[in-house]
Amino acid sequence: MKSDIKIERKDLYAPAKGKFAIVDVPALQFLMIDGQGDPNSAQSYKAALEALYPVSYALKFASKKTLDKDYVVRPLEGLWWADDMSAFRARAKDVWRWTMMIGQPDWIDQAMVAQAIEVQRKKGASEAIDRLRLETFVEGRCVQTLHVGSYDDEGPVLQRLHEEFLPANGLAMTGKHHEIYLSDARKTVPEKLKTILRQPVR
Repeated sequence: MKSDIKIERKDLYAPAKGKFAIVDVPALQFLMIDGQGDPNSAQSYKAALEALYPVSYALKFASKKTLDKDYVVRPLEGLWWADDMSAFRARAKDVWRWTMMIGQPDWIDQAMVAQAIEVQRKKGASEAIDRLRLETFVEGRCVQTLHVGSYDDEGPVLQRLHEEFLPANGLAMTGKHHEIYLSDARKTVPEKLKTILRQPVR
């Protein structure tokens, strides 16, 4: 059977809409790429996704063929921050910084990633492919919720998290704002987009 982290770890990938849950996220490995700019218009963001997805699918096929281990490619995730965090409230997207990433099973190793990158490079992949890296991400304790709707409508949810839930539970933010995209934005109307909003805390 195919491994599927959304089913195997529902505590992390299937939160309830409108409710905040405290979760302990274990060390997980991701294929990552860094960048800056408006995700709606920056060429660097488009190039990042054009590097992430082909290599992630190449890894899936290589795993099935060489290791006899099949799995569902994991959802796109993003870490978001800015040198001045007020840029998020102001929606000044041109100065947003980000790490886009797709989770990889623990049996995927650096050699497999290097081979998958080389295969995609020969196929004329995005030049951003050379900025991909496989890295273990340790997030620890977080608060998360499911947001259904446009990305630009996340503000009130995050305000409740920051100004109500965290203080009421004696928690403080640490780390970067984390989003997990359960919907394909190319095929889903904005009001039906499903996004997990996750915030590391201490």
